[in-house]
Amino acid sequence: MTPPRTPSPFATLRQFVREEPADGPVERCELCGVRVPPVHRHLLETASRQVACACDGCALRFEDVVEGRFALIPRDPRALPGFRLDDGLWDSLSLPINLAFFYRSSAADRVVAMYPSPAGATDSLLPLHAWSALAEANPVLDRMEPDVEALLVNRVGQNRRALLAPIDACFGLVGLIRLHWRGLSGGERVWEEIDAYFERLEAQSVPVREPRREA
Repeated sequence: MTPPRTPSPFATLRQFVREEPADGPVERCELCGVRVPPVHRHLLETASRQVACACDGCALRFEDVVEGRFALIPRDPRALPGFRLDDGLWDSLSLPINLAFFYRSSAADRVVAMYPSPAGATDSLLPLHAWSALAEANPVLDRMEPDVEALLVNRVGQNRRALLAPIDACFGLVGLIRLHWRGLSGGERVWEEIDAYFERLEAQSVPVREPRREA
């Protein structure tokens, strides 16, 4: 098996923003080298946190694989109807901005919070009690797929959006912000792009039900 190459910063962004033009770069499976269509599956190399493009055949080889070198990233976002996150609980997460994603890291054996910035994704130390309170209010978070699925939250302005998103979609959002950020505040364009990005994710998503907890 050939090791995957390091993807470009915007490799995963293409799938969620626009299709490649007919004369654009050709994307190939980073395991076997076969050409892949603009919309294709992705794998996460868990040690390096790098995303690799995969054809359907190679992607299926990693379905249901646990603790392997690669993990198959989910295809679709999942909506969270009735998601509960008030201002006090959000403040307890101690994040510097109102846009972030949270995933369960197998390597670190904890939930990691990351927020996008013009320089890329930034890790944030997450108070364990704050995440525990959030998961208690939203039991569906206990079922997030480790490493490859994240809680993506947007509370910028009047927006109150939250969904479970594939980790490549979260990295795609980071790439979009880097692409469109201008000046100190980002400019109007970047916030319009962020809103449009969430709208596309929501249009692709299916609702999930929270698991019942025994009395």
